[in-house]
Amino acid sequence: MVEVLVTGATGCVGANIVEALLARGYEVRALRRRTSRLDALAGLSPALVTGDVTDGDSLRRAMRGCEVVFHAAAISQYWRNRPDLIYHVNVNGTRQVLQAALDSGVRRVVYTSSVAVLGIPTRRGQLLDERSPFNLLPEQFHYGHSKLLAEAEVQRFIAQGLDVVIVNPVAVIGQRDIHFVGGEILRAAAQGMELLAPPGGMGVVAARDAGLGHVLAAERGRTGERYILNGENVRHRDLMGWAAELAGVHPPYLTLPRAIMPVLGMLVRVWNRLRRGTPLVDSSQVTLSRYEMYFDGRKARQTLGFAPRSAREALREAWDWYHEHGLL
Repeated sequence: MVEVLVTGATGCVGANIVEALLARGYEVRALRRRTSRLDALAGLSPALVTGDVTDGDSLRRAMRGCEVVFHAAAISQYWRNRPDLIYHVNVNGTRQVLQAALDSGVRRVVYTSSVAVLGIPTRRGQLLDERSPFNLLPEQFHYGHSKLLAEAEVQRFIAQGLDVVIVNPVAVIGQRDIHFVGGEILRAAAQGMELLAPPGGMGVVAARDAGLGHVLAAERGRTGERYILNGENVRHRDLMGWAAELAGVHPPYLTLPRAIMPVLGMLVRVWNRLRRGTPLVDSSQVTLSRYEMYFDGRKARQTLGFAPRSAREALREAWDWYHEHGLL
């Protein structure tokens, strides 16, 4: 039986990777910090190991005897965290994981990156793919820049002989999202807060599908290659409308004009500096929401056999899971 370690196992993507691995007969270790909630792993029984992705010694202990490591740990809630913490965990943490894997003789690493490294479209109707460059300034999108730097670490370790495959999920919505990262759209709908829709759009993948996509990348992916995990490209207004339908509330009343989004982003930045507490939204989210952030997922479909469901099904998966666990 193949032994594997999953970092970030107590988060949405990591927990879904754990579920997919267990279903396919792997022996799974789930890395957790001492303070981590285990709610996302409800109904699953991996071996729990304590450690931190910024602590190399704990990583080497956790990886002992493992053939494959899935590195899904990251600061993905970038609007709720400081840039220095984002870079520390996403870049330095990835470096520590890769070094520990190299030291431990791990056969393969699957690194969870993001489509955030692919920048923004330069023309209407463009589908971003695995070759698309990051075309923003670091301060415009710290999260995307941190993931880009982490991918550079991946390539550096590949040059040293480590076998690493990269997956780039779009927005993940679905089960086990206890921190309401992708699921915030459903919570906002349930609270009647979705009155206005941004003008752009996004790629959406169901959480369960994203988990399986990682396992397929481990089994069939090529060293150093990126694989976009995308279920469906959808307008923000449509996605919010489907969330409203599930919540039994009115859909957004109108779509904001594209031209005002940078101004709104600036106002959000000022507001977040003045107010106390965790921001509800980040200025980069507002500014980037004017783009159709649509992605070409054919490579993962054709090479990995990835067969994701629709965005509506992703929302339904999340809605049902939240209600089953008393979170909505």
